[in-house]
Amino acid sequence: MRSPNRTNQYRRTTSLVRDSSLVWLAGGIVGVSFGAVSVAGGLPVWVPVLMSLVVYAGSAQFSAVGVLLAGGGPLAAAATGLLLNTRTAAFGLAVADLLGPGRATRLLGAHLVTDETVAFALAQPDQSRRRAAFWISGLGLFAVWNAGVLAGALAGTALGDTGRYGLDAAFPAVLAALVLPALRSDRGVRRAALLGAAIALTVTPAVPAGLPVLLALAALVTLPAVRR
Repeated sequence: MRSPNRTNQYRRTTSLVRDSSLVWLAGGIVGVSFGAVSVAGGLPVWVPVLMSLVVYAGSAQFSAVGVLLAGGGPLAAAATGLLLNTRTAAFGLAVADLLGPGRATRLLGAHLVTDETVAFALAQPDQSRRRAAFWISGLGLFAVWNAGVLAGALAGTALGDTGRYGLDAAFPAVLAALVLPALRSDRGVRRAALLGAAIALTVTPAVPAGLPVLLALAALVTLPAVRR
């Protein structure tokens, strides 16, 4: 017979797995797209697969591969990916207390920090549930993303033009759904988000792809002022 604590923990885990499954599904679909686009563009299968295991950052991976396929060198591709991934520094600070003790655990947790896992974790009501949400969503997304990339890379050109399926819209749609609760309940977050969106829309015509998201992070400086 289960104790009440074990029953509650089981229900919580089941609930988080169910909720995370939407993020995993989107991750797998976009991963298939990334693998297929990379191989269809002329890269060997091992490149997107290894990149997904080591880099594990969807937007940075797409941008880096785009540079490579456009004729840029590995250094230019790596610089592009690093620039886009600077936003995860702020995400890491937001979930630093969720990673747990120990260097190995924190190193693994840092590798799992993504837009989706951070948004999903911070949307939870308490510290214990946020920690569980981060690890469940993070480990699941890592596994599904890499499986999707491998499947897409092996499929190669069989999928044809991946853009016609609208696969790139899956991640933004899920991320928007995850952040809506915070936008509804927190006026400071809502104002910062609106300012960030305005910044991104303003600079989009003038800067390379990816930079509008980074520049939008400047809106975070308004949070302390708004909450006073």
